[in-house]
Amino acid sequence: MNATALPTLVPERTALLVMDFQNGIVASTPEPDALIERVKEAIAGVRAGGGTVGYVRVAFTEEDWAAVPEANTTFSPIAAAKQFHHEDIATRIDERIAPEDGDIVVRKVRIGAGSTTDLHRQLRDRGIDTLVLAGISTSGVVLSTLVDAADRDYRVYVLSDGVADRDPEVHRVLLDRVFPARAHVIDTVGLRALLPSGG
Repeated sequence: MNATALPTLVPERTALLVMDFQNGIVASTPEPDALIERVKEAIAGVRAGGGTVGYVRVAFTEEDWAAVPEANTTFSPIAAAKQFHHEDIATRIDERIAPEDGDIVVRKVRIGAGSTTDLHRQLRDRGIDTLVLAGISTSGVVLSTLVDAADRDYRVYVLSDGVADRDPEVHRVLLDRVFPARAHVIDTVGLRALLPSGG
């Protein structure tokens, strides 16, 4: 979508959500270093404009593993294998885009960013009604969070070059056919143009 046709973002009401950019996940994406650099630029732009940056990571305690039912086909194998322990290096956010003081940071145990966290309360407490989504994967956390956020009446933007998926065709269909019905799909250059100091 052409960013120039969209209204300028209001920084104090906008949050960039950086989702699942953790050590155990980033390496599995196509061209991870280039992806990180684009997201790093997006983070810097939102910070410079006075917006909020929120981080979401997936990580489990022993109690979380025990609470995953066998019916959950996504997470029961992870729980059985005791993967993604919350203190493991695999669940740490990539240090190149690490959180800073004042950022929102939440830990989830399901796919969506708000499904098992207090993310939406923290966003509402800050008066945020606009979300910009970056995440891994497009068909996982990005899709789930977008649908949930749209249902909660946020204005939603998806960074087309700030999301990635192992399946390039699924990635393409979501960005081209599915997401535009619920969100504005822009790239990181378009994001800069929508920020007050951008252009």
